[in-house]
Amino acid sequence: MYRPAYEHDACGVGLVVNVGGGKSHEIVENGLQVLEHMAHRGAEGADSKTGDGAGMMVQIPHEFILLQGIPVPEKGKYGVGVLFLPKDQAACAACLDLAASVIGREGLDLLAVRDVPVNSEILSDEARCSEPAIKQLFITGSEDQAALDTELYIAGKKIGRAAREAGMACYIASLSTRTMVYKGLLTSHQLRCYFPDLVNPYFTSGMALVHSRFSTNTFPTWELAQPFRMIGHNGEINTIQGNRAWMQTREPLLHSEVLGTVEGISPIVEEGMSDSASFDNVLEFFVRSGMSLPHALAMLVPESYNDKNPLPAELKSFYEYHSIWMEPWDGPASILFCDGDVMGAVLDRNGLRPSRYYITSDGYMILSSEVGVLPVDEEKVVLKERLHPGKMLLVDTVQGRVIDDNELKEKYAKKQPYGEWLDSNLVQLRDIKIPNQRVVEYTPEERA
Repeated sequence: MYRPAYEHDACGVGLVVNVGGGKSHEIVENGLQVLEHMAHRGAEGADSKTGDGAGMMVQIPHEFILLQGIPVPEKGKYGVGVLFLPKDQAACAACLDLAASVIGREGLDLLAVRDVPVNSEILSDEARCSEPAIKQLFITGSEDQAALDTELYIAGKKIGRAAREAGMACYIASLSTRTMVYKGLLTSHQLRCYFPDLVNPYFTSGMALVHSRFSTNTFPTWELAQPFRMIGHNGEINTIQGNRAWMQTREPLLHSEVLGTVEGISPIVEEGMSDSASFDNVLEFFVRSGMSLPHALAMLVPESYNDKNPLPAELKSFYEYHSIWMEPWDGPASILFCDGDVMGAVLDRNGLRPSRYYITSDGYMILSSEVGVLPVDEEKVVLKERLHPGKMLLVDTVQGRVIDDNELKEKYAKKQPYGEWLDSNLVQLRDIKIPNQRVVEYTPEERA
């Protein structure tokens, strides 16, 4: 009787970021408050203790990790993986052995494995029945941070594939040199209680992306809580069946100078996941292939371009060029994204999922599904705005500034001569000459 396709509602998403990149525990605490103030956005079971999912993405808290006695090298020289594994000790050990084996084959070193402290007592019986063992893996490889992120991505895809082939339950919540994710089958108020790490005063970050889930097209599970590895998503991707099918179809043709062929890391889109998770899979693939995060998002979630919404010629050419080899992931969606250096949001072309934000005089930006998620002194507010349909907002913590949609899109539109490429190489179907040949007709006897 249950059909996931009939599940529809709105999640809650929010972010808090220090534009200048400064890290503090206050940002983590503010992120938790934003999440708790959006508790009404997340569904709960009849027992009021079973949530559809809640979580937070933060920058890797380097000093906190050192205080745990883990001998990691300097920032950017190691990655952290957050894995959901079976609670059964033997099955968990087998999964860790598999992960360690793949990591070694990929030329990486597994420095340490940490059991993430959790408070299982707060969980409902339903959530506790499916609760995974949560482990953090600390991994080193290339000295170059971008190269190490690529190596981690490839290793993560191969771990997931090997686990599926072996029938093992192994889910990678995050694997990066910059970010880590804390999430679970929790309510918004349970997150800080379940993960003691998040309330430790030495746990710091320059940004926090939070998500309160209301299941839309899948049943709630620990793995499907958000944020995913790069995004938190409020809404639905109505074109998801076609998007998944096209990605599967084009996989044999995909090639990246960074990743090479995708045969070893397929499938790009993991099976049995939500629309948001599938979107995150594809976005992560393009980013790890060398495309910048905003560029990939502009390609996947283009704004409307037609006579009713005229765009500059260069930007229109940018969208037309990318539309040839990537269909829009369309639907009512507000997508918050983060790679650890940049953070921001993009809104669907129809503007059907609101995103509102404040920028303060002391260098903070607060963006969420609605206003009022965090108390802000009105005297400190220098800008109060909303994200407009099809537009994107970006905070670059490396440059220490907020970049609006016009500047961002102009940069990518002018990066390549997309208009010239279209004029020189695009073949219009209406221009193809088809010989006007008479259709041969046969008698019933001849056909027989």
